[in-house]
Amino acid sequence: MTGRTHDMAAFTALSYILVSTPLPPVSLATVLVSFTANMIGGLTPDIDQPTARLWHELPAGSIIGKIVAPLFGGHRFISHSLLGMFIAGVLAKLLLQAMSTVLLVDMHIVWWAFMVGFISHLFMDLFTHEGIPLFFPIPIKIGIPPLSLLRIKTGGIIEKAFVFPGLILMCVYLYYIHYHFVLEFFRHLK
Repeated sequence: MTGRTHDMAAFTALSYILVSTPLPPVSLATVLVSFTANMIGGLTPDIDQPTARLWHELPAGSIIGKIVAPLFGGHRFISHSLLGMFIAGVLAKLLLQAMSTVLLVDMHIVWWAFMVGFISHLFMDLFTHEGIPLFFPIPIKIGIPPLSLLRIKTGGIIEKAFVFPGLILMCVYLYYIHYHFVLEFFRHLK
């Protein structure tokens, strides 16, 4: 999937959690930082690719990407697995703990938002032609459906015409049917 599809998938997953889970009262700062963490989480598995969108968003990111990407063993390798998700979760938790003295937001919610984005990325890539090595180091790529011929080509017409617009429609639908709940959530921001 392309970066914009991963962004939309991360936002859709976070939106679903927002409307389906009772959340404690949070500050506007926590909401904004959580949204940012969710977008970063949605792009993080692709740090194994030097041309990834996340690298382009950072100052000197293209240079850092060329140095860091080879350490992951290639695209859709360890960072696209359950092991990679666990490692990213631990590193994100440590980074957020270090930032908690400076950034006064609910880091637990921020961490979950990051992980929702990360998981949405892996979920979406399950539907791509290549699949993902979900159970790394076992060298088997998993995909849905099992036949790769029936899966989506990254950046192809199916993704552009159906998947991305479908995610937008899903978000619109979620916010439409939970309109009052969302309004109450924003009214009770600290």
